[in-house]
Amino acid sequence: MDHKGRLQRLQQALRQQRFDTLLVTHPANVSYLCGFTGSAGVMALSPKGATLFTDGRYIAQAKEQVQGARVVIAPKPPLAAAAVRLAKSRGRRTHVVGIEAEHMSVASRTRLSAALPRSFRLKPAPALVEQSRMIKDGEEIDLIRGAVRLGAGLFDTILENIRLGTRESDVAAEMEHAARRAGAEGMSFPTIIAAGQRSALPHGRASTEPIPEGFVVCDFGVILRGYCSDMTRTLYVGRPTAEARLFYQAVWEAQQAGIEAVRPGAPVGQVDRAARNALKKAGLARYFTHSTGHGVGLEIHEAPRIAAAQREVLSPGMVITIEPGAYVPGRWGVRIEDMVVVTDSGCEILTPTTKELITI
Repeated sequence: MDHKGRLQRLQQALRQQRFDTLLVTHPANVSYLCGFTGSAGVMALSPKGATLFTDGRYIAQAKEQVQGARVVIAPKPPLAAAAVRLAKSRGRRTHVVGIEAEHMSVASRTRLSAALPRSFRLKPAPALVEQSRMIKDGEEIDLIRGAVRLGAGLFDTILENIRLGTRESDVAAEMEHAARRAGAEGMSFPTIIAAGQRSALPHGRASTEPIPEGFVVCDFGVILRGYCSDMTRTLYVGRPTAEARLFYQAVWEAQQAGIEAVRPGAPVGQVDRAARNALKKAGLARYFTHSTGHGVGLEIHEAPRIAAAQREVLSPGMVITIEPGAYVPGRWGVRIEDMVVVTDSGCEILTPTTKELITI
């Protein structure tokens, strides 16, 4: 990973934003900038250098993982250690410290402010690291491909285990066991296996309910070498009616419309609108109750968000999901989701699994 390049780009951004120091406290951002994956780590980044503060549990891990930053092993919590080091620093009369307000608790900010001299001013920083993370480099895309392939391979496990009367949680357990055996570090999020009427719950985590006849929404992903995957396929247990097939087809067409709208320079709202309009033509727009997609990388939900109110413009290297769905409360639901990477001319679908309606 080009951690040095990432740090240099962020340092340039600090100069432009007129921050003397940026405290990076969000674990995914710390990992992105220097490679450290421990649970206790804070980076203090200035235009001239970077320091990672962690504790004695991570001496060996920090030595092995950290690139581009100096490591300080402190006997106190990393944020407190960073505050002590900042308080000793010299420079301007007013030292502006950027904080990741989205990721810092009120209590942590209060303690940090109390530990610093009055000449230090805490200021919420723009999402500088998250903005950088939106554009994946070639190595990151390769890692994501690997996670997508491993995740997609679990679909066969689902097909082997979903049967009428089987508990949703049993299907999820078999799949998660297979993921671990295949080398996954864990699941990207709690596995969704939602059958029958529960398929109308967009985030219906696997329950102990037996699977009845009808649609089964299967939404799952894995973490491999730090990067996440995410996919959704909807199956049908039993013999689908003509109405069920038309319902499924409408969601499939909406997903295809969303994918076709993905290209560099396209506003994310335009992609959302393409999928939403397809469902509107089928008379199902009111049943599409969430955004069309989101970025994926070190975290399962990253910028950009593919939604109507968002203003981000797609650029090559962005990895996003396209996942429209339709959910009729008390009856059924369908969602189809692929991960795609924005290319110079359009996009490449990373998820290899068929989207034909599979019946069991």
